[in-house]
Amino acid sequence: MIALELAQRLRDAGLPWSPAAGDRFVVPDRDLDDEVFVVSDMVVEVHQRPSGQVLGFNGTTEWALDSIETDTVVWLPREQQLRVLLGRQFRALEAQPHGFVVVIERDGAEQQFVDVDAEQAYARALLAVLES
Repeated sequence: MIALELAQRLRDAGLPWSPAAGDRFVVPDRDLDDEVFVVSDMVVEVHQRPSGQVLGFNGTTEWALDSIETDTVVWLPREQQLRVLLGRQFRALEAQPHGFVVVIERDGAEQQFVDVDAEQAYARALLAVLES
């Protein structure tokens, strides 16, 4: 799973999110930073409101939450989602003795992003794409 700090950087760089079943997210700055939630019809549903999307907590798994606006939470994209977001720029994921390398192509040149975790390496590559 990608780190909250990296997920926040992706969000700040403009990564769009349309919540879907199975998506992971955190609620920062409310003493819930270490709690990972998952969008699910049984527990956390996406509701469309005139003010925007909100995540509704069915049966309130956290007693202090009924619903929360999606722009106040941080999405933690999964490996497959990050790979899809890289699109045609993605070239390879390579395992190395101490982690993983994601290779992308930008402007005709290959770039590598290394991390001990594959999702983190994908996220670093996507961040570079978003920030360019």
